[in-house]
Amino acid sequence: MIRALIADDHPIMREGLKLFLICNLDIEVDEVSSGQEAIEYVRSNDDLDILILDISMPGMDGLETLRIVKQIKPDLPVLILSAYSEDQYALRALRGGANGYLMKTSATEELVEAVQTIVAGGTYLSPSIAQRVTAQLRGNDAPPHAILSDREFEVMRKIAAGKTLTQISQELNLSIKTVSTYRSRILEKMKFRDNADITQYAIRHGLLSDAI
Repeated sequence: MIRALIADDHPIMREGLKLFLICNLDIEVDEVSSGQEAIEYVRSNDDLDILILDISMPGMDGLETLRIVKQIKPDLPVLILSAYSEDQYALRALRGGANGYLMKTSATEELVEAVQTIVAGGTYLSPSIAQRVTAQLRGNDAPPHAILSDREFEVMRKIAAGKTLTQISQELNLSIKTVSTYRSRILEKMKFRDNADITQYAIRHGLLSDAI
């Protein structure tokens, strides 16, 4: 039997995914509602077979949760679920150690196949994303913000969402000075003048979410 954990801050989404998995696989599913809860669960459960992780959660988002989970248990398979445009986030998730990336809009159609593939040791990418990820890995068709580190990318999104440096430092457990340094690097690398430029860019490229 597969042991799975779903980490998503939306109860309806968690329940829907859980029921669908139980109806189609020999599986036990637990649920948590935040990245921090997912990390605590991973630390205390050695028999987990797969983590199904929402990329957009309040506070600690999926990319940061993925980074910490992989430090704790590098071999734990992780499937990222996202409402974001695939080409914006999939490559970062895969580079961060994710074993698959699936859009929430197609989750019910492909979720079972993705879980089976990943638990068996494979990597799952939907057909709609495979070509784009391959192109980005070759350096083609990469968006301008691809030059940012994962932490810079995360800070940029939070600034664009209207978070103050103090709020960001608290959410990411970083000093305000460190967050300010990340902001300076973002402005320099992206040739932005101020936070307004960051916000406008994020809106144009679909990087914002109400859940950030």
